[in-house]
Amino acid sequence: MTLRINETPRIGLVGSQGAYGRWLRRFFEERMGLRVFGRDPHGDAVLCERALIEAVDVLVFCAPIRQTPAVIRHYVEQAAGIEREQLWLDITSIKAAPVAAMLTSQAEVAGLHPMSAAPKATTLRGRAMVVCEARLDKWREWLKQFLVASEADCVRADADRHDRVMALVQGMVHATHMAQGAVLRELAPAVGGMEGIRPFSSVGYELEVAVTRRILAGNPAIYQDIQFENPHVAPMLERLAAQLDMLRDLVRQGDDAARERMRDTLLAKSRAYMGEQAVVEGSYAFERLGYLLADLHEPRYISVFLPLDRPGSLRALLSVFEQRGINLDSIHSSRSAEGELLFRIGVSRDCETPVLRDAMQAIEQDDIGRVVEAAGMGTPS
Repeated sequence: MTLRINETPRIGLVGSQGAYGRWLRRFFEERMGLRVFGRDPHGDAVLCERALIEAVDVLVFCAPIRQTPAVIRHYVEQAAGIEREQLWLDITSIKAAPVAAMLTSQAEVAGLHPMSAAPKATTLRGRAMVVCEARLDKWREWLKQFLVASEADCVRADADRHDRVMALVQGMVHATHMAQGAVLRELAPAVGGMEGIRPFSSVGYELEVAVTRRILAGNPAIYQDIQFENPHVAPMLERLAAQLDMLRDLVRQGDDAARERMRDTLLAKSRAYMGEQAVVEGSYAFERLGYLLADLHEPRYISVFLPLDRPGSLRALLSVFEQRGINLDSIHSSRSAEGELLFRIGVSRDCETPVLRDAMQAIEQDDIGRVVEAAGMGTPS
């Protein structure tokens, strides 16, 4: 199979029914206008492995982390050399083993790791993606075009460095929150359970619990494999456990010497390592998140979907409130589960309910948008 310079490459997805497989199909078809062939043992198996390899120019592996190296090696055996003109990519949270497996093929090779779950939007705008270039020549320019189209903030690293970093970015963060979930499960019932704790919440607690719940809501196999399949996680966990053990022992000791050692070891030295500018910026970011949480807790708001994504749409929405003298406390954008861009608008508690209901009615009657949700003023009519 020889790729001609003006030929539009055909894309193959191994694991096309997974979350990222489905997102990639949508991305390649809608964003890049490419033809996509998929194969997945859980539902998309029109083509056998050999037929899929023969049908495509770019083969992307989106299999579960634990299975990916073996799946790639199986495809290398099936390809038996016909892949020499192709580009092979993988989308997994571990890079060394999948990249090494792809390098046993004759294809050009790069490993990719988008640093988020599969997004609702058609691009990765605002999200990082690690790119591990392993063997690239004639496909380099096309890969560059793909990365530009993805709108991801790309960072390049070799596969080993990626996995070492992920032991901290993913392994450590997930481990601490899984442990927090287990501690809450054990101790929260004695103080009223999670609902009993809620009125006492601080910004820090809310943020931590939000991350814990996000992990618990996800696919357990992903979090399991991130811990078990990255060889750099176990040494990290030893260091993490050692620091917690030290803190426990110092708290048990309880005297001024223990307090001073904790302050020096866990606060002062870490602050010095982070750097003064970084800790100031981090503190400010935390405050901003606190303000955001406060906005999201306001009981009176409406969420509006704007179907016309064009300049002036938001202005038209805001003019509805301005014309009625309604003061807005906040406005934030987010996406629904279906991927719709929503604007969550916090409304002053002083606004009379009939006036606000009139504004909501005008938003829909004037075809400005659709009121998706309303709170603190009754259901929109």
